[in-house]
Amino acid sequence: MKEQFHKLPISSWAEDDRPREKLMLKGKGQLSKAELIAILIGSGNIEESAVQLAQSILNTVKNNLAELSSLGVKNLMKFKGIGEAKAISIVAGLELGKRRLAEDVLEKKKIKSSEDAFHLLYPELSDKQYEEFWVLMLDRANQVIRKVNISEGGMAGTVADPKKIYKMALDFNASSLILAHNHPSNNLKPSQNDIDLTKKLKSAGKLLDIEVLDHLIFGNDSYYSFADEGLM
Repeated sequence: MKEQFHKLPISSWAEDDRPREKLMLKGKGQLSKAELIAILIGSGNIEESAVQLAQSILNTVKNNLAELSSLGVKNLMKFKGIGEAKAISIVAGLELGKRRLAEDVLEKKKIKSSEDAFHLLYPELSDKQYEEFWVLMLDRANQVIRKVNISEGGMAGTVADPKKIYKMALDFNASSLILAHNHPSNNLKPSQNDIDLTKKLKSAGKLLDIEVLDHLIFGNDSYYSFADEGLM
């Protein structure tokens, strides 16, 4: 006979583990993505708490909120326990977050050189043990609209999907892009793959009238600029 599963209701959890109470006690910054989504959906299903259900959903998109926002209401409703109202709550919450970033105009940083881009991305790409690929999205005045982590890889490399990059660029009305990734080995010399990818993305950008201004390769405390080296 199949053993029946009984989940522990959130009301029985320690106060520190309940997302709403945790937010009140410790502040919004202390909540995980799953806990924040759990607050949006309110309850789980017969087998999962709201937090567990939220984490199950996140697992299908590799814990990436940008990917989650692309699912839409119908796809979210495929998860057990997510009806139309809950799906709409998730979509609306993610859209508000996206608009908040897009409208963050209080102090836009203007990129005037490769060094400016290096300093802006230095906290994200320095001293990493694995490779990451980031993109700076700029407006017509070369002011930063958003910086986006496109992908994470291993010691040997990462993958930058042109379709994903330009979809985001169009979503945020970017006029130009600066590409960036790190080399954990601290070897700043671009590989042939780096060169080929840069050409591919620059070519794709021309079709969409979105210029690729530069591609930076980060070491621990230094960088290589394709533009400075005349490779753009």
